[in-house]
Amino acid sequence: MNSKTRPAEKIYMAVIFLFMYAPIVTLIVLSFNKSKSRAKWGGFTFQWYLNLVRDSEVLNAMANTLIIALIATVVSTLIGTAASVALTGMKRRTRSLIMGVTNIPMINADIVTGISLMLLFKVLHFDAGFVTVLIAHITFDIPYVMLSVLPRMKTISPSVYEAALDLGARPFFAFRKTILPDLAPSILSGALMAFTMSIDDFIITYFTKGSGFDTLSTKIYSEVKRGIRPEIYALSAIIFVAVLILLLLSDRMKAQTGKLASRARSAGNQKIKKIGAVIAVAAASIAIILMALTFGGVFSKKSTQVFVYNAGEYIDPDVIELFREETGIEVVYDEFESNEIMYAKVAADGAAYDVLCPSDYMIAKLIDNDMLMKLDWSELPNAQEYIGRQYYNSASAFDPANEYAVPYCWGTVGILYNKELVSAPVTSWDVLWDPQYKGEILMQDSIRDAFMVALARRGFSINSVNPDEISLATQDLIEQAPLVQAYVIDQVRDKMIGGEAAMGVIYSGEAIYTQRENENLDYVIPDEGSNVWIDAWVIPREARNAENALKWIDFLCRPEIALMNFEYITYSTPNTAAQEMIEDELIRNSKIAFPDEETLSRCDTYISLGEEGDRLYNEAWKKVKSAN
Repeated sequence: MNSKTRPAEKIYMAVIFLFMYAPIVTLIVLSFNKSKSRAKWGGFTFQWYLNLVRDSEVLNAMANTLIIALIATVVSTLIGTAASVALTGMKRRTRSLIMGVTNIPMINADIVTGISLMLLFKVLHFDAGFVTVLIAHITFDIPYVMLSVLPRMKTISPSVYEAALDLGARPFFAFRKTILPDLAPSILSGALMAFTMSIDDFIITYFTKGSGFDTLSTKIYSEVKRGIRPEIYALSAIIFVAVLILLLLSDRMKAQTGKLASRARSAGNQKIKKIGAVIAVAAASIAIILMALTFGGVFSKKSTQVFVYNAGEYIDPDVIELFREETGIEVVYDEFESNEIMYAKVAADGAAYDVLCPSDYMIAKLIDNDMLMKLDWSELPNAQEYIGRQYYNSASAFDPANEYAVPYCWGTVGILYNKELVSAPVTSWDVLWDPQYKGEILMQDSIRDAFMVALARRGFSINSVNPDEISLATQDLIEQAPLVQAYVIDQVRDKMIGGEAAMGVIYSGEAIYTQRENENLDYVIPDEGSNVWIDAWVIPREARNAENALKWIDFLCRPEIALMNFEYITYSTPNTAAQEMIEDELIRNSKIAFPDEETLSRCDTYISLGEEGDRLYNEAWKKVKSAN
């Protein structure tokens, strides 16, 4: 009987381990992939591990995560243990009331706790950052410590403790000698739970972290929609290997500890154990302090800073370092996933950032709501000399007098298609409704871009706020939904490179990158027309370091700096001098990077829709997404 069941058991366990560890193995393999695309193997490399060592943002986020988790664990364990001990001496009703209040953070959804703490910190005028995240984590962790310690505390008889007091022992000494040894396993269990909850938390951190401060969870989240960088794969692989090694060492140490403990007891060397514990605690404390001082400057503030809020992977990291070296200004750099998220953050705290890089229609919305500062053009000589006049003319559609914005990147929205999977050259948006490509179509997970496609296809304005036209576009998108493989943003890049779809709506800059990775891909702006977009630098009206923000903007307008950014992100630059410096003739003359006037004449710029227009589009988008 047993001989027959053992093979089945082994197969069953093998399947379980396969499902558990296959994703981790995939992640580790990708960390050695030379190509940035997860869909293409570009050869073996250690490049991402080497980049990780130099990536201060990721290292800061990792250090912040560990520092917050360790401090929150120690503080919450002390408070939670003390509270558990105190509760056992209270009357039942009082104890029940206090425990009911204490358990609220565990019963409530994390988002409720996160928003509540955020509002509390705003009322108390706390600057969001390290301190607010730490307080939030301690608040969140205490109930979990009590959940572990209190049940054990109720089972411990107080008679030995009371006898110690009767014999003249001081309360703390009596507690340490009689109660604490029995309580220690529960305290350790509560501490481990607090550490796990803290290091893994995202939602509460997201709502209380403020600008310029990230943990690993918030850092990775900010990159998800735009594609996670390979450096994150490398970091995740290191963390997994480190945890695996710690588990193996832990098992080995348990066996050794049992032997050493028995020897210590027989020899009466309890002092050695105490000295070892003190040394371990001291070493951990020193490690935390060194981490805090080395990574992220958690406990210090630089006098000269500029807080930058930009889209993910939308600047060459070397440019940031060059700006720091030249000006001495510390760049605190945050990334947003969408214009809408950026707007919500700035609307909630107008002083959180000194300089932003939104898209055209969002800049118009910021101007309409009096959230931007007029630029001092006397401090922007490079912006005046090197940004082409035609781009300022285009920007006047959302910044009529060119008072608020300096163009940074521009491009078009079109269709990227695989010539091996599509039977004929693409010329119209209609192909996205062709049933023969069911499950092979990628659409942008963006309200404006999705409706732009549907509106342009019918010959309507891409800025239409006509309810009848929006209704027809909505119906078209609902009819298209069964044909769509996925609604994505930058993930269209990897899917198209890997041949996972026949076609997808994409930004021109991404199209240039994908063609480098897969020569079978082609990009077209359909005959019905499309969107030509401009992303530009602006300064919030409440910015605290406006002078440094102006220096940042003008630095990016230098031709050599603009060229560095173009070569890194592959989005078209409005810097005419930088355009002339492009060495690759194919790129310099590319119709994708720099379309001709005839093509641009068929494209319109997005403008702000106004509150009523936003409401109309949002409601229509909900109908489209619910049809999936």
